[in-house]
Amino acid sequence: MSSQKGNVSRSRSQKHQNAFAFKNNKYGANVQVKKANSKIHDGLCLHCKGVLEWKVKYNKYKSLTQARKCVKCFQKTVKDAYHIICKPCSLQLEICCKCGKKEDIVIPINSKEDEEEEEEEDAEQRKKEGRGKKNVDDLDTDDDDYDDDDDLSDFGDEDVGEDLDEAKKMQKKSDVLPDVSRVKIKA
Repeated sequence: MSSQKGNVSRSRSQKHQNAFAFKNNKYGANVQVKKANSKIHDGLCLHCKGVLEWKVKYNKYKSLTQARKCVKCFQKTVKDAYHIICKPCSLQLEICCKCGKKEDIVIPINSKEDEEEEEEEDAEQRKKEGRGKKNVDDLDTDDDDYDDDDDLSDFGDEDVGEDLDEAKKMQKKSDVLPDVSRVKIKA
């Protein structure tokens, strides 16, 4: 626009027009982008909802890593980015979680859905913590082959059953170690 004082209208069109719209997951969506795209912005007025949707659309939305203090109850209960009021206070006072104004809430807060989301996040964190650890017993998948001890009772010989139990233990130990005799090394 012109820098003339009072000149609010432009006579020409935009000089550089985009040929296609921006995509926030163009090169493969990472975890943060996926979370931001799936986030439901509830407890907000129309303006604040539009602002947060714009931030998500143009990859400017940054999620919180730690809970923030609510400006009404002074507890660390604000878990959504860009919000200043926790959801219980917003629900009780019927105000927007982001700007704090008493305006019409576009999507009302549902406390049951929030609890389910928190449980899902906790489950995801548990999965991430347990990924690197593998139990030795979990590696053996051939346990089903030796579970039928009914066949041994038909023979009437209990010593054979004990020998098979010992063989089963040895089998489990050998399953843990990989067989390197078949490995070919390219030089």
